[in-house]
Amino acid sequence: MQSFTGKHETSHDGSGPYKVQVLDRAVAILELLSNSASEMSLGELTAAIGLHKSTVHRLLMVLEGHSLVDKSPLNGRYRLGMKLFELGSLAVANLNLRERARSRLEWLVAQTGETVHLCVMDRGEMLYIDKLEPERSVRISSRIGRRVGVHCSAVGKAMLACLPVPSVREILRQRGMTARTPHTFTDPDLFIAELDSTRTLGYALDNEEAEEGVHCVAVPIFDCGGKAVAAISISGPSFRFDQQRSASMVESLRTVARELSQNVGSPKPGEAPLR
Repeated sequence: MQSFTGKHETSHDGSGPYKVQVLDRAVAILELLSNSASEMSLGELTAAIGLHKSTVHRLLMVLEGHSLVDKSPLNGRYRLGMKLFELGSLAVANLNLRERARSRLEWLVAQTGETVHLCVMDRGEMLYIDKLEPERSVRISSRIGRRVGVHCSAVGKAMLACLPVPSVREILRQRGMTARTPHTFTDPDLFIAELDSTRTLGYALDNEEAEEGVHCVAVPIFDCGGKAVAAISISGPSFRFDQQRSASMVESLRTVARELSQNVGSPKPGEAPLR
């Protein structure tokens, strides 16, 4: 038997060569979906790979079971799953993003006098992979390794605003929308509308939604494919975040985000952080 990769595989007993062939085919499906401008049907994937329809269907079921692909409940077509986004976010963290970002985070703290965070999305939550605090009496205390909900954080909104609405709804369904304060969004439709506002503004806001008395602004960092893979934020007491000062913070965040996106390989570093 010859696989789509041109390799001859003869074992079907679950031994090494056959497992490699199955993995090759699964990767081929993911590559097809990543290169497609829209969702793909089972028939389109079958024709592109050149395998039997039942074989492709079995592979898709396995990939869907691991959240590597999503099947639309409306039309039965397939797209890449959120698990790939989460794995990609972690990969960025493992590629020394924290080390490369440290000097820029120090600059942000010096510019703003507020706490700065660098976050990635992990399993539908935002994970703090670095943070720096200013030398002042009233400041926001946090810790590396802390997790916060995507629905109640500026960094979460910054990341979700870059995703398709169906993907956002699925994350909200899986993780829930627990109220952290009276200002937390708990209705998916209202939150989707908030993300529309985030895209229009070009940055994300947390108006005491995760913690009362705390305000936060955030923007995403993009990889070479133009996908948001991390987010940076500035947090502080709400009384220090008036409109003029917040606008200045946003510009500082955008400057750093563009520089870090260039380091990650963003093809269009001059674009606004949220697209």
